[in-house]
Amino acid sequence: MENFNLENCLTPKQVVEKLDSYIIGQEKAKKCVAVALRNRNRRLMLPEEIRDEVAPKNILMIGPTGVGKTEIARRLAKLAGSPFLKVEATKYTEVGYVGRDVESMVRDLMAVGFNLVKNEMKEQLKEQCAPIVEEKLLDLLLPGTNKKDDKKKSGDSPKFNVIGNIFGNDSPIQAGVISISKESPFLIKSDDSKTEEKPVEKTPEQLAKEEEDKKTNASTREKFRAMLREGKLEERTVEITVHNEVKSPGFEMLNSGNMEDFAEGISNLQNMLNGSGRTHRKTVTIKQAREILTQEQLENMVDKDKVSDEAKKRVEQSGIIFIDEIDKIAVKNSYSGQGVSREGVQRDILPIVEGCDVNTKWGVINTTHILFIGAGAFSIAAPSDLIPELQGRFPLRVELDSLHKDEFKRILTEPKNALIKQYEALLGTEGVTVNFDESAVDKMASFAEEVNSKTENIGARRLHTIMETVLEELSFDADSYKGQTITIDSEFVEKKLNGIVENQDLQRYIL
Repeated sequence: MENFNLENCLTPKQVVEKLDSYIIGQEKAKKCVAVALRNRNRRLMLPEEIRDEVAPKNILMIGPTGVGKTEIARRLAKLAGSPFLKVEATKYTEVGYVGRDVESMVRDLMAVGFNLVKNEMKEQLKEQCAPIVEEKLLDLLLPGTNKKDDKKKSGDSPKFNVIGNIFGNDSPIQAGVISISKESPFLIKSDDSKTEEKPVEKTPEQLAKEEEDKKTNASTREKFRAMLREGKLEERTVEITVHNEVKSPGFEMLNSGNMEDFAEGISNLQNMLNGSGRTHRKTVTIKQAREILTQEQLENMVDKDKVSDEAKKRVEQSGIIFIDEIDKIAVKNSYSGQGVSREGVQRDILPIVEGCDVNTKWGVINTTHILFIGAGAFSIAAPSDLIPELQGRFPLRVELDSLHKDEFKRILTEPKNALIKQYEALLGTEGVTVNFDESAVDKMASFAEEVNSKTENIGARRLHTIMETVLEELSFDADSYKGQTITIDSEFVEKKLNGIVENQDLQRYIL
């Protein structure tokens, strides 16, 4: 990459610091993905002959659900600005079974990359697009006042010469040579007839009236332009023509093993052939019209070929595919029918991870340098139960730790998207101020640890159910507490949760 500069990229320490803002604990996993990201950036600085030989080191995350595997991968992709796709390994089946073919994950990643690049280009073109949209809005408010449109409607018609018999040399109808002059579209000459048709001349009064009308329209248009820029016309309604997007079916639908993909492709093909629903009239406010016209104008301004080329480059060089639940296709005994099917999925995934060419509607994508992150709890199967070839394609393995009381306390309060901050903001919209004191946070963390130890360990997701249980009644009657400040302490939490935790059938209440 000629213009790539390593100094503009985050260092591994900076990546870990960024991840710490959203994910508590799991230092090993954070360091592992941070180094993997840095190595990808380092590879782009290498000479071309060496660069292609350096393959990404795919990562296998091992740990129970709810400890941050998916969140680490998602945040990493966001930090790098890379196309990112999360897929479930269980929704794929080997060829011949009902389910999606594994190549669809690459097609989906390319679709993500295409939209990512297209949105970036739209942002760059917004400033250039604004004056055009403004003119279109003024045309809707004041039809017939646009000088440019008037010129287009009444302007010069095509100027050309017609030499010879216009009916053809073999036609029984013969006419002289006809010429349409370049100087005037109204002047027609004929060899048989010496008469000339001249344009009708307008009187000085008509010309003066037209000039006055133009000045009046221009003055009115400028007044409306000023009002439009000041936001005084935002709620005025206009009628516009909305262009419906008809998706092209794409030939890859024919190769898909999923009947839903095939049905959607056939439906899109029918719409495209029928031309149905392409446009319709719609009454909207100026504010809505601006958004619609801006999107339509940006769609026209964006170079789709340039977008697909850049997206293809990004997907191949920095794309990330997160394969969740990969342990569900690992089997100890592959001789049973289900075991054969799961092993078949592994063998179908293998060439994608190794590196192969996949056809998409944007071109052929090579998967050699896409980073694959596999994840699973591996509570029943072990990583060694994967086929050896697939194991070798995930050389970096990192175990994520189970969460305990201290981590739960930090998850509730420290991250930017902490649960307590979310619920305080939600109830704040009702005019209710909710304060959680330290004892309440400590008690909820203790309950989360206890319930996880007695039932299925679902990690930090347990906190969602506990928070909902604690605030259920308050959320239901929030309108009656408007303007009040509610303090949540340990007694409040115990009152809501004590009976539930003592109950033996815990799953009935909290997942």
